Amino acid sequence: MLHKMKLQQKPFDSIKTGQKTIEMRLNDEKRRLINIGDEIEFTCVVGGEKLQVSVCGLVQFDSFDTLYNTFNKRVLGYDDDEVANPTDMSKYYSIDEQKGYGVLAIVIKLI
Repeated sequence: MLHKMKLQQKPFDSIKTGQKTIEMRLNDEKRRLINIGDEIEFTCVVGGEKLQVSVCGLVQFDSFDTLYNTFNKRVLGYDDDEVANPTDMSKYYSIDEQKGYGVLAIVIKLI
């Protein structure tokens, strides 16, 4: 199955270079349809460039705090000189949404 998602420029570029291998999302109804072996087409919100990845794994968490503490910041798309802060995700998903749905680490591989 092919899923379509949008990404900001920085995470899009990080996936494109192969650095970012974990996509973080709310574990809402749309994400619960994703299965290992599916593909995701990411569209960059700046310019509309597209890239396709394969889903290699799915890991559910109660919060982005736990997710961030589980993975190395580079695979989440952060550079070595950046601070990986789970509150960065609050600009996309409210605390209530995170508590209601939980969050999902989608392990991806560029194809």
